[in-house]
Amino acid sequence: MRKSIVVAVAAALLTGMVAPDATAAPGRSDLRQAMDEIITAGAAGVQVRLHDSRGDWMGAAGKRELGGRDGVPVNGRFRAGSVTKTFVATVVLQLVGEGKVKLDDPASRYLPPFGLDERITVRMLLQHTSGLFDYTGDVKSDGSVEPGIPLSGQEFVDKRFHTYSKRDLVKFALSKPAKFAPGTNWSYSNTNYVLAGLLIENVTGTDWAEQVEHRILRPLGLRNTSLPGTNPNIPGPHAHGYLGYQHGGARRVVDITRQNLSWGNAAGEIISTTADLDKFITALLGGKLLAPAQLAEMRKVRSLSPSGAYGLGLAQMKFPCGISVLGHNGGIQGYRSDMFSTADSSTRYEVSVTTAAVDLADPAQEQRLEAAKLKLGKVIVCGEAG
Repeated sequence: MRKSIVVAVAAALLTGMVAPDATAAPGRSDLRQAMDEIITAGAAGVQVRLHDSRGDWMGAAGKRELGGRDGVPVNGRFRAGSVTKTFVATVVLQLVGEGKVKLDDPASRYLPPFGLDERITVRMLLQHTSGLFDYTGDVKSDGSVEPGIPLSGQEFVDKRFHTYSKRDLVKFALSKPAKFAPGTNWSYSNTNYVLAGLLIENVTGTDWAEQVEHRILRPLGLRNTSLPGTNPNIPGPHAHGYLGYQHGGARRVVDITRQNLSWGNAAGEIISTTADLDKFITALLGGKLLAPAQLAEMRKVRSLSPSGAYGLGLAQMKFPCGISVLGHNGGIQGYRSDMFSTADSSTRYEVSVTTAAVDLADPAQEQRLEAAKLKLGKVIVCGEAG
């Protein structure tokens, strides 16, 4: 799950653009063009679902598999990565509403005895202000990278079916120095949400995934959404994702569709469809999953840039036309996803991108793909492509 969320790329892409007419609905030809640009930027395929003033629309571009003839299924399943965090945060806030958890209590009160800093609250876990090291790797203050578990290149390919224990992931993260004192800064860390999953388990006595299914998936009828645990397969129709990398002086491209997402756990293992994610974000922002007080807490954001902010498992992104959207994005090897909506749900969009030969360990290639995906969001929300 990439750490930049929507903020860093959004700030780079949106700065200095002229605001268009905020009431304009996107031309569908502009959408097609933006989707084609995502393919050009290094994607194998892309599928899009949107709702706006012109109604509902679905579309896809690219291929289901590299070298194949079949197109991307318009409602295929995909790995949605860190979109998982919004589901997990929703369950924690439901427990808050039930009086079983307090947001500003020390998180250690609800967790196993990891020796967690008593200053870290439940709220800090959900908002990424705990300062905890990210077990997937973190950038140090001097700009160098402190590596985490192997998630790139040949080392990841060789270990893609390895099963990770969530407690071992937390212990590994806690063996590293904190980035800052709790509550004094913001830094995206998947460790926070593995801990949030453990918190749910300790409070309810059942697995966090079971709570997500019981409290969200079943009530909303999200039949094509699943939490696979160690199962490496994607059920149902789906496009394939690929990992490009250099090894031994040669370029390699590996089909990475099948992988064990135990390393993602409550931070990023979910599989879903654009239709299910649309139901979820609509229900969430419409008050069907959280009481008004808890939804208001979720939407209390910490500003990170002129165009980006983060609440409790909910990101906020402001486009140059002045319109803001709420939701989350996700990044898993082979897959990139978006789930965003205006606060009143009048404009919503969900995107799944399957990566091709692009090397996402290369910052320039990563930024090019993310910029193309963000441009698609801009076309949808602002109604213009320039």
